[in-house]
Amino acid sequence: MSGNHITEKQVRLYMKFRKDFTQEVAASKADISVSSARRIENGRHQPNQAKRQWRTRPDPLEAVWESVVVPILQQDEFITPVGVFDHLCESHSDDFPTTARRTLERRIKKWRQLHGGAKDVMFLQHHESGILGICDFTHVKSPITIRREPCKHMLFNYRLAASGWQYCQVVYGGESFAAFSDSLQKAFRESGGVPKEVRTDSLSAAYRNHDNAEAFTERYKSLMAHYGFTATRNNTGVAHENGVIESSNRHIKAQIEQALRIRGSFDFNCRDDYEGFIQQLVGRRNKRINSAFIKEQRQLQPLPPVGSVNYSTEYVRVSRTSTINVKRVTYTVPSRLIDSRLRVQVYDNRLDLYLGHELTYNLERVYAQGSSRKRSVNYKHVIDALVKKPQAFRCSQWRDELLPNEDYRCIWQYVNGNMKADDACRYIVSVLHLASKENNEIRLGRFIMQQLNTGRLPSLFDCQERFQQQTRDIPQLQVGQHSLKQYGLLLQGGRHD
Repeated sequence: MSGNHITEKQVRLYMKFRKDFTQEVAASKADISVSSARRIENGRHQPNQAKRQWRTRPDPLEAVWESVVVPILQQDEFITPVGVFDHLCESHSDDFPTTARRTLERRIKKWRQLHGGAKDVMFLQHHESGILGICDFTHVKSPITIRREPCKHMLFNYRLAASGWQYCQVVYGGESFAAFSDSLQKAFRESGGVPKEVRTDSLSAAYRNHDNAEAFTERYKSLMAHYGFTATRNNTGVAHENGVIESSNRHIKAQIEQALRIRGSFDFNCRDDYEGFIQQLVGRRNKRINSAFIKEQRQLQPLPPVGSVNYSTEYVRVSRTSTINVKRVTYTVPSRLIDSRLRVQVYDNRLDLYLGHELTYNLERVYAQGSSRKRSVNYKHVIDALVKKPQAFRCSQWRDELLPNEDYRCIWQYVNGNMKADDACRYIVSVLHLASKENNEIRLGRFIMQQLNTGRLPSLFDCQERFQQQTRDIPQLQVGQHSLKQYGLLLQGGRHD
């Protein structure tokens, strides 16, 4: 149009449209005037001149480029433009203006494009169905809490490379073999088969990273033989070689974050609720690729009849304090087991306690960080013994841990400050005993706190009346058997055949 230069593209468009339209229509479609179209056809149109190739101002890098910058770039390909800039500002401030940083960055980029070394190339991969499964551990940075207590955990993420089918499991400890083995076997069972190859990074639970003579740990070799897969790993520090799982890690964590924000809370009542939340999210993702998964599932190797061992075993004796020590953690156990020798199967998320060959109890596994020690105390394990000597509660090393939640801690603070020492101990122990027997721990604690908020401490009788199940006497009925003659008296008048 008027005042604007006509580009070469507009000229080509005009000539293209002119084959099928009039001069006016073709000019309009090419966004030029009719007079310009006439000049094009008459050969009087002057094309735009080429851009100038000379400088209009001095080169700010002329004094340092060839003598300083180029030798530095040739010396090491990992030197960044910022590093070169800092060096010039420090050692060549007289010849290099600090305002020329962008010019320096553009010049270095162009030099490396023309004279730099070869770069890494990403080779797109095609995955055959049933061949490759990839797994990895990834940290969840969302602030997950269980009953408002921080929940430190990781996700084990497994993915079939061809279909994109995914399995995730919450892991509360580190990258141990128990966690790896348990999660991988559950992934195999969920997918209905085993791929021919399983790829990981250099997991210390699976590989002897400091021993070049033997690649795999003994337990990992046993797991491989049991399920019939081969194991591979990507090069150390080259994450993009596991791109199938690394991208999946990012996507699932982003989806968890968004789902939690839509939910409106990062807090869960228990671990099972959080694990169910994760499984629900993963299930939704898998529905989208269900047809591809069904196709790949047909190519997976069959599962063995039974799973492989995914736990370690320890033998412990229950002390007089009704505790056992496993992996630097002290656990309370039911007091009936005192002096017993137990076989403990240590899983990633639980402990199975065996007395002889009989499974007698399960405990939720707790992890001690670093070289520290930790305790897992359950008042229900020792409450019967504590009822016999309630005064032991006051100075017990476990006192605060015997109280199951914040409501009971507030109740103890109140009775400890407003009652005699013996009465306070007897009250809190009796309340705990009632909570353990009637399975009303949360409701009982809430009830007492509500009463305290009104300025009244409910008596033990009030609590028992409200929460203790009353056994009702069932009357004993005496039902006699009548003779046939007595039934005949019911037949009045008339003949009955």
